[in-house]
Amino acid sequence: MFAIVATLSTSAFADPAVPFDQWLTGLRQEARSQGISPDLVNRALTGLQPIPKIVQLDKVQPEFKQSFADYHSTRVNRERIEKGQRMLVQHWDELQRISQRYGVAPQYIVALWGMETNYGGFTGGYKVIDALATLAWNGRDGTSPKRAKYFRDELLTALKIIDQGHISLENMKGSWAGAMGQVQFMPSSFQKLAQDGNGDGRKDIWNNLSDAFASAANYLARNGWKDDQRWGRRVQLPAGFTTANLGQQKSLSEWRALGVKQSDGAPITAVPGMTGSIVAPDGLKGPAFLVYNNFKVIKSWNNSDKFALSVGLLADAIAAAAPSNSQ
Repeated sequence: MFAIVATLSTSAFADPAVPFDQWLTGLRQEARSQGISPDLVNRALTGLQPIPKIVQLDKVQPEFKQSFADYHSTRVNRERIEKGQRMLVQHWDELQRISQRYGVAPQYIVALWGMETNYGGFTGGYKVIDALATLAWNGRDGTSPKRAKYFRDELLTALKIIDQGHISLENMKGSWAGAMGQVQFMPSSFQKLAQDGNGDGRKDIWNNLSDAFASAANYLARNGWKDDQRWGRRVQLPAGFTTANLGQQKSLSEWRALGVKQSDGAPITAVPGMTGSIVAPDGLKGPAFLVYNNFKVIKSWNNSDKFALSVGLLADAIAAAAPSNSQ
């Protein structure tokens, strides 16, 4: 999940306009003005140093060029499917309880968990405060003030989460970009959407699976999930189908009339009032999918067709192990 970069010297930094110590002094003042406890401000923001490796990781993020076929094969492989099926069965009762509360089928919760952290196996080992401070100060060497502000706001939110008692400063760990816990929420997503799944008064998405599952389900539900619909399905495109049709929103009856068929060649079911669009991530010679509202909801989590398709396909594979019928 995380790139591996050799240890870098401080020469990885350009020279942002404000020295880090001066920037940190201003941050401490702002944190106190926002009501964050002075004790936490002192413990969290004293003696910090920017992390060169994080600056480098932020600089070298390339636009993802891997084909969907390669992306999917490395993320929705036999091992991840089989582990997801075991996790579905192992946590079935809790997943069912959360599914009924939020209206999100269990396999989608497990699939997001699997895609984000391999079912909790790779949650990130960076101290979130240190990582966010590095990114907020550096702002891609001072060239991106909007990015610097985004991470500064995330940092202040992370401090508030600690102050609220959901996690300790020492245990707040995550990715190099500050994504946290089993489901990799940024602090702002945590504040808006994290849930106390087991009713203990805390939202611990790092260690408590009830909280993590409920938080993932709430994220989807709040972004418009429709539990009576699938995410989409693989389809066959008719002869003469052109790229001009990709991304267009049409009723299922319209796609059916155009000759779009299910992957086995059967006509697609024209559900009244339901619409969808065609996605072909590797072009018209590659696999094509008819995707619905829930696909767009998954993309609100990660704005990538490849990610959303892989979540949907992984969920379909995981659902085969459900103890009872599951959408």
